[in-house]
Amino acid sequence: MRKILFILFCVSLGFISLSCEKLFDKEDPDELTGDQSPMSEVGTTVSSYDDFAGVSGFSAVVTSLEDGVSSYSASAKVTNTLLKNMVANFPGVTINGDDVTITGMKVQQTKEGIKSLTGPGAGILVKYDSNVGDTYPIGDTGKERKVVSKTGIDDYPYGFFLIKTIQVEMEPLDMKSGGVEKYTFVANHRFGLVGVKIDFDDGTDVTFPIYSSTEN
Repeated sequence: MRKILFILFCVSLGFISLSCEKLFDKEDPDELTGDQSPMSEVGTTVSSYDDFAGVSGFSAVVTSLEDGVSSYSASAKVTNTLLKNMVANFPGVTINGDDVTITGMKVQQTKEGIKSLTGPGAGILVKYDSNVGDTYPIGDTGKERKVVSKTGIDDYPYGFFLIKTIQVEMEPLDMKSGGVEKYTFVANHRFGLVGVKIDFDDGTDVTFPIYSSTEN
């Protein structure tokens, strides 16, 4: 009888230990792991179509990489007043007429996903293995980004072909959103961030395609 009780005790202890291990090993939704992405390396360039929704000549380049964090410098000509006002108060942004530049934009990129480290919207933008319904906290704002789509099929136009995507939505952080209803980050495990969609409260929307010179 004692042997049976001892065996049952050992089995129970094993289950408790396993449960605790899973509990403490639970992944932090605000942390990014995985091997460093080649997309984070110095010299990587990012661009979009010319003359798209009042934005032309957009280009960005990784100017430094320290402790896994890339620093970007970017520039574009923006004639769309609404979009110009949206980025006016973003850290590192300078606006001179229609010429918009940004320096010191910090981003962490690994094979697991992308995390922004600049401004009030700092936090995970996407983790490629996330599922629909997963959320990522946005700094200390009390708000979250939410995975709303993961197609699993090649249905998103990217250049001359179609790719699989995961899409993450977030609402504006500021009540004075300039007519913006929500943002959607569109990403692919190989090509990283491939688009940003902006939905306006008048029912219109615009999607900025994004292309990088490197890939995962």
